[in-house]
Amino acid sequence: MEHENQKLVRSTQLLRSFWSVQKNIVRFVQKIAVENGLSVPQYTILMTLTLHKEMKLTQKKVGEQTFLPKSTLSHAVDGLAQEGFLNRQQVEGNRREMELKITDKGKAFLKRMHLQDGGIHQLFQSAMEQLTDKQYEELLESHLLLSAYLESQVTDQGGKMN
Repeated sequence: MEHENQKLVRSTQLLRSFWSVQKNIVRFVQKIAVENGLSVPQYTILMTLTLHKEMKLTQKKVGEQTFLPKSTLSHAVDGLAQEGFLNRQQVEGNRREMELKITDKGKAFLKRMHLQDGGIHQLFQSAMEQLTDKQYEELLESHLLLSAYLESQVTDQGGKMN
């Protein structure tokens, strides 16, 4: 019984730790997005396109990656396209599907945001300076292991768990 309680305490501490980090990341993302005239969904879309630049991403796939509702996604994509930050192109052979690609203007805009004083990347660089190289490597390795395990538990695209 004591062993089970200890496991529960440890898992709760870990969840609280991740929740706290996520909450603070969301705060800084909201701040940096607003300061640069973007909504959080727009920033999220630009980051998703940048992180998956080796893949062709359709609007549907971006929605699956970001968990944004279709209407929010569509509205955010429209705004980014109007600003010239991304291009939409119909997928060959599928009139209903649009491929999204970040433009050079979008890449430059995102780079300026990331280099901006007080931005999320500046904040994380400062946070990393608090860690030794070994601590950083161990933290990153732990996150990758946890992430891989959690992803392995997802059985379908609907997000249902085993």
